[in-house]
Amino acid sequence: MGKTSYMRLKGSSHLRQRLVLSTLASTPIVVEEIRADDTSPGLRSHEISLLRLLEKVSDDCLVEINETGTKLRYKPGVLMGGKNLVHDCGIGRSIGYFIEPLILLGLFGKKPLSVRLKGITNDPKDPSVDTFRTTTLHMLKRFGVPLEGLELKIESRGAPPLGGGEVTLRVPIVPNTLTATHWVDEGMVKRIRGVTFSTRVSPQIGNRMIYAARGILNSFIPDVHIFTDHRSGPAGGRSPGYGISLVAETTSGCLISADTSVSYPKADEMEEYTEEKPELMPPEDVGVQVASMLLEEIDQGGVVDSTHQGLLFLLCALCPQDVSKVRVGKLTPYGIETLRNIRDFLGVKFVIKPDPESTTVILTCVGCGMKNLSRKIS
Repeated sequence: MGKTSYMRLKGSSHLRQRLVLSTLASTPIVVEEIRADDTSPGLRSHEISLLRLLEKVSDDCLVEINETGTKLRYKPGVLMGGKNLVHDCGIGRSIGYFIEPLILLGLFGKKPLSVRLKGITNDPKDPSVDTFRTTTLHMLKRFGVPLEGLELKIESRGAPPLGGGEVTLRVPIVPNTLTATHWVDEGMVKRIRGVTFSTRVSPQIGNRMIYAARGILNSFIPDVHIFTDHRSGPAGGRSPGYGISLVAETTSGCLISADTSVSYPKADEMEEYTEEKPELMPPEDVGVQVASMLLEEIDQGGVVDSTHQGLLFLLCALCPQDVSKVRVGKLTPYGIETLRNIRDFLGVKFVIKPDPESTTVILTCVGCGMKNLSRKIS
């Protein structure tokens, strides 16, 4: 047995993405100085939960954490996938934080992935489960992923701080490789769809958010339909909350999304409000805020919105050794860091060319030729 050589990394930034790339590229990593200077140093509960999830979907992976949690040694195993898996994501971060890695890893598993995730379905920090269902999953078909077997079902919703939501995610395996894409035409917006959610509050709140959002969007486009999803009882989770997710569909089939939600802060954030519970943002303001966010995303241009840049670049890098070309709006800090991580783990470099006329950016790369080696060969 040869000695394992580890890639050495420092700090907690983009740990989730580094773990995913480490798993896909079969590169063992050691991460040191994880929040070493913080008042509470080490890994957070959601990061440990993600490591446990990686152990569930892969075989023979090794996770070692030191006593203070400031050093992590991770050696990836074989991606197995599997059905009827169950994972409690906890209440540190929402389920959206866990879905993106699962989609990427599920595609290259031995068997199709079917997993039930429990926790917070909608929060302001991560993309909501609605955005994943309406936008993210449809993005995969550009890369040759069959839409049959690709599904995200919302069983119950859970808002912070106590969660209580459940979703079922199914991801098919790619037969061999992804398909390189040439995706630069963003088209014009032809319709806007959306969904509001409300849990443990008045059902009227959904209508108030819709009315406010349409007040802004209808001055640009008549075809706006926003549905309501009000949950009560066990399907409404354990905390009151409400929010809205919007998707603009363009003539060339691009989906641009924006979402937000409001709920009471978590216990550790509540200390600032010792006197009484803080007031929640009125539903009308939530509707106006999301409509404005969506218009801003559309204005930036590009075939995906800013929250999907990282995933888009990862999918391009995992394509066969063929040219992929995509257009995005202004590069986000997360998107830039993704490009660096792709270079370090997969050895794929992107050619970045600004398009001054449309203020967008065109990125071109040759994929690393990632093959699904763990799948069963019939």
